[in-house]
Amino acid sequence: MSEWKPVVGLEIHAELMTESKMFSACPVVDSVEAEPNTAVDAVSLGLPGTLPVINQRAMEFGLMVGLALNCTIPPVNQFARKSYFYPDLPKGYQISQYDRPLAVNGWVDIDVTPETGDPYTKRIRIRRAHLEEDTGKLTHVGSESLVDYNRAGVPLLEIVTEPDINSAEEAEAFGRKLRAILQYLGVNNGDMSKGVLRMEPNISVLHRTDTAFRTRTEVKNLNSIRNVFRAIKAETERQIKLYLGGGTVKQATLGWDEGKQKLVIQRYKETADEYRYFPEPDLPIVEMSREWVEQVRLSLPELPDVKRERFETAFGLSHYDATVLCMDRAVAQYFEDALAAGAAPKSAANWMLGSLFSLMNRDGVERDAVGTARVSAAALAELVKLVDGGQINKGTGATVLTEMWETGAGAAAIVAEKGLAQVSDSGALAAVVAQVLDENAAMVTDYLGGKDKLFGALMGMCMKALKGKGNPQIVTDLLKQQIDARRSG
Repeated sequence: MSEWKPVVGLEIHAELMTESKMFSACPVVDSVEAEPNTAVDAVSLGLPGTLPVINQRAMEFGLMVGLALNCTIPPVNQFARKSYFYPDLPKGYQISQYDRPLAVNGWVDIDVTPETGDPYTKRIRIRRAHLEEDTGKLTHVGSESLVDYNRAGVPLLEIVTEPDINSAEEAEAFGRKLRAILQYLGVNNGDMSKGVLRMEPNISVLHRTDTAFRTRTEVKNLNSIRNVFRAIKAETERQIKLYLGGGTVKQATLGWDEGKQKLVIQRYKETADEYRYFPEPDLPIVEMSREWVEQVRLSLPELPDVKRERFETAFGLSHYDATVLCMDRAVAQYFEDALAAGAAPKSAANWMLGSLFSLMNRDGVERDAVGTARVSAAALAELVKLVDGGQINKGTGATVLTEMWETGAGAAAIVAEKGLAQVSDSGALAAVVAQVLDENAAMVTDYLGGKDKLFGALMGMCMKALKGKGNPQIVTDLLKQQIDARRSG
């Protein structure tokens, strides 16, 4: 198997968060929450005699993405008709872009953590990003299909990579990086479960002796980045097994069966010629003013890579911690809100990446929902300041955070109500340490005889006697002092 590797190019379809559709004033609604066919008009239904009008805001959003992906913006782009017939496409063609796209020749750098081996950085090239209109949505009920045209005509940006991705881990890293960029730009919320962001890998395999690409297949409409990972793994294994058995791979469109966690062949793939592309006669050629392009470039917000570098240099965070914090815009904002509320940067990062994320994972809360979680950034900052200020220790802090998460109460209120404040009085602590040593004289003798690991056990007994409220550093120092005194005695 090590003689083979996957070759993957990704197609990403991102709905743009405009107020109206790509070619009409019809409002854009949540295609999952809204009642079917309540946000439609003559244009999105493809009724005869209607004329499309380009949504300038959608053009601006697409331009923002192209610039954020380090693309070249051609001086001219043009819309085309892509002809195919399907129930969710009312006109019988889709208005898209073909040979004159919005943006070309970009790149994104990704950080990859493979299953084996060391982490590395890789550049993934972007072939193009082009605008089009989304289709409607089909719901299959038994032998019948219901169609909802609310989504028909919603602005859609298709981003196509070069086949530079050579593992499922790289595809996952790219997917997360691209979703973060879209979220930071404010053009797409990244909610793949609702279909506003869909990723479709084109997959082939390459043997170490190959001099040309082999036949590829495409997996359509994956609804999570994790499923992108799983689909690439499964299809790579399927193709290698076919070749090793003397078979061949046919160009086809595949689907991912979520319930069975397996791929299914949907249809054999069409070629570009079968779509019969030709320039859209009802829309003008769009000239991209260099002044407008630069104006949009200057308006771009701080993007993930720039924010990560700032977190590293300004706050002293590690590259890994800063990368994880910046992966979701909501997480990065939560972190900065916690700092604004007085938390120390490294402490806030440690509590977020450790205990807070652990609680979110336990309860199935997505990281990009951290801003709406029961523990606000200001509440976390209150806890961080209590721990850093010595009022409670880290172990108690973890207990307090769990109660904050489950009840919504504040850290200081929980500490006061349950009497969890850390004991730092040396006199009181010394008495407890002495009692523990007296009650475990044999263990002390063994420790003094060279069994150094027993120190940890004695420390644990002291903290248990103090009900976890003793200042660990002071208890450690007192324990060492009293044991040394017994040694010399």
